[in-house]
Amino acid sequence: MAAVGSGGSPAAAGPGAVSAGTLEPGTTTAGNVKHLVLFLHEAVLVQYVDTLKLAVPSLIYTLQNNLQYVAISNLPAATFQVTYQLKILTTALFSVLMLNRSLSRLQWASLLLLFTGVAIVQAQQAGGGSPRPLDQNPGAGLAAVVASCLSSGFAGVYFEKILKGSSGSVWLRNLQLGLFGTALGLVGLWWAEGTAVAHRGFFFGYTPAVWGVVLNQAFGGLLVAVVVKYADNILKGFATSLSIVLSTVASIRLFGFHVDPLFALGAGLVIGAVYLYSLPRGAAKAIASASASTSGPCTHQQPPGQPPPPQLSSHRGDVSTEPLLPKSVLVK
Repeated sequence: MAAVGSGGSPAAAGPGAVSAGTLEPGTTTAGNVKHLVLFLHEAVLVQYVDTLKLAVPSLIYTLQNNLQYVAISNLPAATFQVTYQLKILTTALFSVLMLNRSLSRLQWASLLLLFTGVAIVQAQQAGGGSPRPLDQNPGAGLAAVVASCLSSGFAGVYFEKILKGSSGSVWLRNLQLGLFGTALGLVGLWWAEGTAVAHRGFFFGYTPAVWGVVLNQAFGGLLVAVVVKYADNILKGFATSLSIVLSTVASIRLFGFHVDPLFALGAGLVIGAVYLYSLPRGAAKAIASASASTSGPCTHQQPPGQPPPPQLSSHRGDVSTEPLLPKSVLVK
């Protein structure tokens, strides 16, 4: 693996030190803990400039996680799940602005469809289509989920730019993110609940339900990585659509959520938009060319003994069949 960071060759070290450019934890012999510690010291502390770059997305991710709790506390679970798909729109827009990506017409249309579906769901929510607890504030919930989507899109694209602008491995970048995220989370905990923690202990209130949420979040993050590694964005789009359906069913069962035609229309548009956006960029052209070849009026037979005319390929060499956004664990 290439050297970690963008600062050139690693700093000189004493005897037995390990270069961050030649060793990573996956290549240590017999699980040599000393080499692992030396590598982390070199990559995290010595090359501190690279580490500090991760402070920005780490701060944003920490803010995003807290905003999600605010949003889900003030919105029905089904409404939150549908509205949170706006992160696809914000991620795409930041990719265009920061990475100079291009979107196909189908993807632009799917983003417009996504926005329309979310707007319909929020209109249904504002109209009081279903009963909600008195302590919920739909306005605060909507503001929190929109801010969370904006932060998610920016942080994801910024992190991707860092990954592609340096030779550091993904696991190292995630470690650096985790260090900053843990430190920022502890600072926020001390600021908001420092007195309560000092009197009741750090794990006060960790009921089995809370531990279940913690484990589910951790398992979900690992599961996203597995899906990205062994599947593709189309299957991930189906999984997202299924999560919306399951969230709606659970909300009906547990919280008495009422599904009216307006919500069903908005959720259906969002599910369709997620699927269309996940399609490969060449899929629309392939479908169009296939339909034209089966129904086109210009069919003729070639005289016998002559070779068939050359066929123009329906896919240009510069048209990628992969989805626009790369397969990564950044999009959750």
